Amino acid sequence: MNTKPTPLDGLAETLDHAAAAMVAQATHGLSPATLVQAWSDWALHLAISPGRQLQLATKLGRKYMRLADYAARRAGDPDTLPAIEPLPQDRRFDDPAWREQPYDLLVQAFLLTQQWWHAATTGIKGVDRHHEDMVAFAARQILDIVAPTNIIAANPVLQKRIVETGGRCLIDGIEHLFEDMSRLARGESPAGVEAFPVGETVAATPGKVVYRNELIELIQYEPTSGMVHPEPVLIVPAWIMKYYILDLSPDNSLVRWLVGQGYTVFAISWHNPGSADRNLDMDAYRRLGAMAAIDAIHAICGDAHIHALGYCLGGTLLSIAAAAMARDGDDRLASVTLLAAQTEFSEPGELGLFIDESQLNLLENMMWSRGYLDSSQMGGAFEILRSNDLVWSRILTEYLMGERAPMNDLMAWNADGTRMPYAMHSQYLRRLFLDDDLAEGKYKVDGRAISLSALRKPMFIVGTERDHVAPWKSVHKIHMLSPASIRFVLTSGGHNAGIVSEPGHRGRRYSVLDRVEDGPVLDAEEWLTRAEPHEGSWWTAWSEWLVDHSSEPVPPPPMGSPDKGYPALYPAPGHYVKER
Repeated sequence: MNTKPTPLDGLAETLDHAAAAMVAQATHGLSPATLVQAWSDWALHLAISPGRQLQLATKLGRKYMRLADYAARRAGDPDTLPAIEPLPQDRRFDDPAWREQPYDLLVQAFLLTQQWWHAATTGIKGVDRHHEDMVAFAARQILDIVAPTNIIAANPVLQKRIVETGGRCLIDGIEHLFEDMSRLARGESPAGVEAFPVGETVAATPGKVVYRNELIELIQYEPTSGMVHPEPVLIVPAWIMKYYILDLSPDNSLVRWLVGQGYTVFAISWHNPGSADRNLDMDAYRRLGAMAAIDAIHAICGDAHIHALGYCLGGTLLSIAAAAMARDGDDRLASVTLLAAQTEFSEPGELGLFIDESQLNLLENMMWSRGYLDSSQMGGAFEILRSNDLVWSRILTEYLMGERAPMNDLMAWNADGTRMPYAMHSQYLRRLFLDDDLAEGKYKVDGRAISLSALRKPMFIVGTERDHVAPWKSVHKIHMLSPASIRFVLTSGGHNAGIVSEPGHRGRRYSVLDRVEDGPVLDAEEWLTRAEPHEGSWWTAWSEWLVDHSSEPVPPPPMGSPDKGYPALYPAPGHYVKER
């Protein structure tokens, strides 16, 4: 067989890249092929399942009978119990106005229809699990579009608002819509973000940039006490967003709080990549990011071991770096803390809806055309996953009811997106999400495989109850991969708000359970039954754990080390965090 390249090969590949990139732009990165395959798989298997069709037809008839029975009873007794209640996380119909006639019947009809469609799109024998998840998800999205809350004629709360304002709310909503569209067209941040300038209101903990390369700035924060634990703390944040999620306002900054606990704190601030950075890959982020920071901290703080913390994607990177260090006999870490970070990706949650061969091909071609994935594409995926909270509720509140949600520091940070280089993101999605190489021992560093089973340093792991990005049961799987002693904490909140959980934050709670080194492994459900519940912030539990794994306090190290090549360059938060 002749495999010699021909002059047309390069042209053919370029044409394929360009065509797929155009499709990706038009569909915002969603693969039409995957959607068609999913719907076809579901429809064909349902078509050859007469028994299942009979079940669904019977279910539909019973639901209409329940609705009719409720309507009849409700006509005579306003206190009649509803035929169906919304799911606990569905707050759309909390207002008492929804329990008035005829709106309560609309809500009941909608909820029963939603329940039926869930039954219709799941449990069809023969349907690929990924396709089933996609069809069920797509059905939920369609139903959310036509929910009574989004229709003026069916929403009593919106109608009341229109009457109270004499229609002014609709005018205000249109003004908000035009303002947001104008800002988006000009590439500006959302309204209200200007109240949270980086380095002043947020990311304001005093410190110095003590190292810089083409990918990171390393910030060393100034001590606030005369004595500190000799083991410094390194924060490796995700590069999908700016690092200062962990250094928000002074009252909820994990960095500031940690400094106040008597630790020398370092944090990586990532460069916001552009087209010229298209070839930065996962190993570049390991070498130029985590490992370069460890080298700098070791030089500045002497021989002290390092408490390394990784958040989200930064936690996955830290796990890779720590496993490679363990393989190579590098003993510079004192402990490893992972916040909402996955190391096993066989069950990545709803984010897995966007990960298959066809989707990745489309994303890779979209990134190929520009050299990076823009933050708007990733942000759009997260919004779709929580469309009720992040899309439809915003449309209802801001564009129909004319009420602007007040901007806060977390929302301002969330609007400060970053790009991801082509090579890195492609490797991350393929090698970790799609192929699960890290968990299966196939991930290579410097040409040799690494294994999380080599990790023996004490570990503190945090999962969050309502995490759509890194589901806590997936985070929990580190127990199956490493024999290290693990303190696992499950905290209330979601992927971001559950981590930004300062002491004194109202309504916070967490559960915790320790696993000794080489101890027995509990699955997530058994862990949940045995874990000890606590009220308050997980930060305090982490502080107690850090003290147990730290030495007695000593005078703080210098800010940087000019004689070792790490001078204090300029004040925190540095320059990279302000790149747009």
